[in-house]
Amino acid sequence: MAESGGENLAIESRDALVSYLEAGCKPRETWRIGTEHEKFGFHTSDFSPIPYAGPNGVQALLNGLAERFGWQPILEGENIIGLKLPNRPLGGAITLEPGGQFELSGAPLTTLHQTCDEVHTHLAQVREVGDPLGIGFLGLGFSPKWRLDETPRMPKGRYGIMSAYMPKVGQLGLDMMYRSCTVQVNLDFSDEADMVKKLRVSLALQPVATALFANSPFVEGSPNGFLSYRSELWRDTDASRTGMLPFTFEEGMGFERYVDYALDVPMYFIYRGGEYIDATMTTFRKFMEQGHPDRPELRPVLSDWSDHLTTLFPEVRLKRFLEMRGADGGPWRRLCALPALWVGLLYDSSALDAAWDLVKDWTEEERQMLRDKVPKSALATPFKNQTLLDIAREIVAIAQEGLAARSLSDSNGDDETMFLKTLHSTVSEGRCPAEQLLDSFHGEWNGNIDRVFTDCAY
Repeated sequence: MAESGGENLAIESRDALVSYLEAGCKPRETWRIGTEHEKFGFHTSDFSPIPYAGPNGVQALLNGLAERFGWQPILEGENIIGLKLPNRPLGGAITLEPGGQFELSGAPLTTLHQTCDEVHTHLAQVREVGDPLGIGFLGLGFSPKWRLDETPRMPKGRYGIMSAYMPKVGQLGLDMMYRSCTVQVNLDFSDEADMVKKLRVSLALQPVATALFANSPFVEGSPNGFLSYRSELWRDTDASRTGMLPFTFEEGMGFERYVDYALDVPMYFIYRGGEYIDATMTTFRKFMEQGHPDRPELRPVLSDWSDHLTTLFPEVRLKRFLEMRGADGGPWRRLCALPALWVGLLYDSSALDAAWDLVKDWTEEERQMLRDKVPKSALATPFKNQTLLDIAREIVAIAQEGLAARSLSDSNGDDETMFLKTLHSTVSEGRCPAEQLLDSFHGEWNGNIDRVFTDCAY
């Protein structure tokens, strides 16, 4: 969901940063659902990754979408690096991740029915433009075949800065950038107390979502030993800006506490006049106090703070809304199931209370244990004399009740609970998508990873 307003205002104090987050508070009737999903583009002829340039590349795909469906190009220099819907400042956008992963950043919508229509329309459009170009799309949490050195790099200035910085703070940051895909949902809160409660519930339960949506068991053509390798990547990317945010469960948590956390995370860049300026040598707190070390004339404005918040990568991210960040990319039905899960849990007060009652006694050590073990064992992870599958069944049931209470039906009379069907199947069978992929790989695919591009493409 887009954020706007006052981007060029100078930041005079820490209070302005707190007020920026507080401005996200909204009355319940204006709460919205913003869904984002990434996918890998590939050449259907040989299952190779698509480069940026060329007649069958990302650039051609973006131009084709703009010409055929009225999207407005987003340019960086002379390069088209995304698309937006004209005359809709808070509408949807198509953006590029570092390795060419194609992302739909959905518009803020009222119902899950609208979300599913948006996803369906987007996938239909990219197929219509991509098919003549010989381009297909795959929903998976990690690139199943391509090495890092053969994965394309998109011409976006911020990614150059991040690529140089990542190896300094972790072993797997470049793999995260260039070879992973996710689906996430952005949700609103009414006030500070509501934000804190939703943040705590969603942080505690994010490993459950990771397990339910685990869908990245391959690396370079072979099983990698994990069910969500995408989730594992984040454990060795950059400890200063990732993780389970244990401080959010402490007394006194609120907007101010999150601001203090964000102030001391190293920056990536400052954007001025179309140029990305490296700021990895400083924190936002030092930037406010001293300016940029090499460009002392640069002083912070609100757009710098907004940009900085997007470079923090905890399991749940606070901006002017909450971002659920724990799920692997996957098949189209799961693109609607992820927002359905979190809307059901967080947008109905009784469901939110039930979810909080479930997790409120979990310790920091227990939450971290789940985060550490779920990438490998997913729903089979032992927890409190049971397994995470038992918790997942409870969570899906609570989400079902939350969506039913919303009582929002489509033209056929079906309410939003329909979007949880695939998760009901998962908890009934007790197996995540990655385990089903591994069955296919060792069975009918006979160890041929190329089958994932034909059997699992959109």
